Amino acid sequence: MITASKIQTDIESLPQQEYIKLMQWLSEYDCHAWDKELAKDSQTGHLDFLIDEALHEKNTNQLKTI
Repeated sequence: MITASKIQTDIESLPQQEYIKLMQWLSEYDCHAWDKELAKDSQTGHLDFLIDEALHEKNTNQLKTI
């Protein structure tokens, strides 16, 4: 069985170029997972409260723009 400790040790022993490639892959993997979760939450209505809050602030002239 592979453990986090073993993976950590392996990462620490990577050559710099391989470490960079791994970090790029991890970043892309993490972004993809985040996108999937966000899409799922959006489709199931879990983010509707954000729209409701924005509409309430707009209707009460409290909406702040950046």
